Amino acid sequence: MKLVIAIVQNDDAGALKDALRDHHYASTVISTTGGFLREGNTTIMIGVDKIKLDNLLALIKENCTTRTQFVNPLPPVMEPGELYLAQPVEVQVGGATVFVLDVERFEKF
Repeated sequence: MKLVIAIVQNDDAGALKDALRDHHYASTVISTTGGFLREGNTTIMIGVDKIKLDNLLALIKENCTTRTQFVNPLPPVMEPGELYLAQPVEVQVGGATVFVLDVERFEKF
């Protein structure tokens, strides 16, 4: 048995949750925040048999694609009277960060 923890951007979470439900994977969803942009993420925990792990990882990869977006960086700390013109920066967002853990024991009551 494996525990898969997938941290995905909120924009990808809906499609992934639908795909998990359609393929009969039970999951637990937690709203989280973090990462470079400090935007909302969704952490999805899925218990899966070892033989179904590759199919699950393919499903996550299929529904959590990376893309680029422009963001305005935070202004630096400046002295009064200084002028700072922020230039948008192109960053890569989306995709998924996935952790796969061994489960020593699993019980469902």
